[in-house]
Amino acid sequence: MSTTAATLLLNSRCRLGESILWCSRRRVLYWTDIVGCMLWRHDPVSEDSQACLLVEPAGCLALSDDGRLLLGLANGLYAADVDQLGITPTLQMQKLVDVEGGDPFTRINDGRADRNGGFVFGTKSLHADNRRAGRFYQYTARHGLRELALPAAAIPNSICFDASGQRMYFCDSLDPRILSCHYDAANAAVSDIRVFVEIDTPGTEPDGSIIDAEGALWNAQWGAGQVVRYLPDGRTDQVVTVPATQASCCIIADESLYITTARSGLSPDALALQPEAGGVFQHRLRAGLARSEDRVVLP
Repeated sequence: MSTTAATLLLNSRCRLGESILWCSRRRVLYWTDIVGCMLWRHDPVSEDSQACLLVEPAGCLALSDDGRLLLGLANGLYAADVDQLGITPTLQMQKLVDVEGGDPFTRINDGRADRNGGFVFGTKSLHADNRRAGRFYQYTARHGLRELALPAAAIPNSICFDASGQRMYFCDSLDPRILSCHYDAANAAVSDIRVFVEIDTPGTEPDGSIIDAEGALWNAQWGAGQVVRYLPDGRTDQVVTVPATQASCCIIADESLYITTARSGLSPDALALQPEAGGVFQHRLRAGLARSEDRVVLP
């Protein structure tokens, strides 16, 4: 096992940076600041950045087949023309579907495009006691919204898929483990739920994950300030540290790992020790780990 350190790419000072994506068509990164209700775009070559205020917190993002961006706002999925970023003060958005709109104690959280043009995401509990009120869903243009028969969760996270699209990974961040299951995209059916890896570092919560081209899972670990690469059999292979304890999500693009972090909830003393918290970090990887992008088919 090797341990290396990431360096700051952009000091975006996000309150809760999340759901980072790479768009190879535009050669830019997208991510959201959930608590700050912001959508970010950054070009790593030109170092040009834009941020746009959203009407609600955006828990997750996905690329679409037609160039638009799918946004999971608090209680609905939307399609947005992101070429407006930096041109108009607000994004024009088309609502695709309501999600638990009648429940004031949940909101959309983590989500990823699957390998078949669909989008899988979870809803987070907003109850003070963190009761497991969240659910997992699949959205497709053909079938709309369908609930997945996965255990209820307080903070659904770590959603990603293997190369076949038939194995899905997920977690409830309050439990220190990542699970996997068989995923039938056509029927929105899941089965064979099993534990993929147990996380034994005290105070560490599994957050956003991605699968690389070799089938290994990279997991951002909240509270530990690191991203861990797990081999397909669950063994720990590599640890990438960041100078911010609240690592939240990651993506692999070209030959780099990009990592979002958060400032929300940190005390003034903690922020003094980690002034780059809320920024996006970069770590160079060996060639060949980036895999093809998954895109959602939108109506």
